[in-house]
Amino acid sequence: MVDVSKWPLFMLLGSQEVASVRQACVFGSSANEAIYVTHSNEVYVFGLNCSNCLGTGDSQSTIVPRKVACLTGKKVASFSYGSGPHVLLATEEGELFAWGHNGYSQLGNGTANQAVSPVLVSANLLTKKVTDVACGSHHSMARTSEGEVFAWGYNNCGQVGSGTSTNQPTPRRVSNCLQNKTVVGIACGQTSSMAVVDNGEVYAWGYNGNGQLGLGTNVNQLTPCRLTALQGLCVLQIACGYAHTLALTDEGLLYAWGANTYGQLGTGTKSNQLSPVQIMAKKERIVEIAACHSTHTSSAKTQSGQVYMWGQCRGQSVLLPHLTHFSCTDDVFACFATPSVMWRLLTMENDDFLTVAESLKKEFDSPETSDLKFVVNGKYIYVHKAVLKIRCEHFRSMFQSHWNEDMKEVIEIDQFSYPVYHSFLEFLYTDNVTLPPEDAIGLLDLATSYCENRLKRLCQHIIKRGITVENALSLLSAAVKYDAQVSLMAHLNTSVTCQQVL
Repeated sequence: MVDVSKWPLFMLLGSQEVASVRQACVFGSSANEAIYVTHSNEVYVFGLNCSNCLGTGDSQSTIVPRKVACLTGKKVASFSYGSGPHVLLATEEGELFAWGHNGYSQLGNGTANQAVSPVLVSANLLTKKVTDVACGSHHSMARTSEGEVFAWGYNNCGQVGSGTSTNQPTPRRVSNCLQNKTVVGIACGQTSSMAVVDNGEVYAWGYNGNGQLGLGTNVNQLTPCRLTALQGLCVLQIACGYAHTLALTDEGLLYAWGANTYGQLGTGTKSNQLSPVQIMAKKERIVEIAACHSTHTSSAKTQSGQVYMWGQCRGQSVLLPHLTHFSCTDDVFACFATPSVMWRLLTMENDDFLTVAESLKKEFDSPETSDLKFVVNGKYIYVHKAVLKIRCEHFRSMFQSHWNEDMKEVIEIDQFSYPVYHSFLEFLYTDNVTLPPEDAIGLLDLATSYCENRLKRLCQHIIKRGITVENALSLLSAAVKYDAQVSLMAHLNTSVTCQQVL
């Protein structure tokens, strides 16, 4: 679960206010503005209010959250911000609201006047359902439910994709080679734009001085161009940094290109790349990538939940993906990005991209999804037959059709204590044991009875590490009883001898 209090701004909120947060985003040139949506779909903002980006109806800064009344009851589907900053917000009903800086018509309302409150963007979108939004420095993009892309705002480098470099005051459909394509993902760098279509092709347009379009040149593009270097690959996700781009394929492969001044490509050098290069090739499958147009930081999460970061990390240039202790890519941006903005709208209800291991851990002892209960010392433990059969030979045999247990929904266990049996079942879901050495004795007994050799070794390791003068004798007795390995016996004998000498 993401902890919003890792962002300094949210430390201004009390515990009850934090608990009410369902969605949140920290944004702004110095990460000094924040917006959040409560579980009752009320929208609050607080912070510096640069360029009226809080949408409160005035230009006053506030450290106390203020409600944006016109958005009350609106379920937020997508949120993005520019460098002004200007803000885009799409609702689940498909409406698009914008406010904040508007010097280049990036709000799409046909003017260049700042909006102190959210305005409904309707030009050319009145009959469309907007599902996704993205902001560059001073330009905007929206994707519709039909897979169309609209763009508007600053267009000095062709980032609107209109075929000219004239600013676009209202949303205009990006056509050309996207005309008959269904776009499933959009992203913006500072002055560049990217789109992924449903067959995995990637298209890019706008500024290309650092090779961030991935076309093999550094020439700007006024209309979308397909990245031929990715031909044969099916791209699922695109993420844009300030002037670099990351792409994730359906096979979990990661490609990077563009600016590399801070090592944000993860190639081990600071040389720009005009075409996509594969990185983290020797790592396990990647399931998520993260970058943000206001930073030079990159991050990725693997299938097992490992989180890597590289690029500009608190002033340092990290040239190769560095394994962190974080559980999500969002934490990388909270703790190491400059500024410490959020790279996406966070949702507190569900942790996106849960790995298989994380999903199993989450469902252990869950009454909602279980199909079997163990009763131990009068307490229930909720499990899933399929998981037990996959993970343990004892249960695979037990749940054969000719065994009585296969037909039961409740099974009583009387030969082991609740802490021991709970820990054993939890081990089958997580591969971890968190018992003290005294309780590990009973788990060692269970592991021996069920012929779980790996668990046996783990218990023996716990006991060896937890040996003290006070418990050595009792642990030795247990080791003898449960036929522990020779090395464990030697450790325990040594400890008992020391006890006797003392």
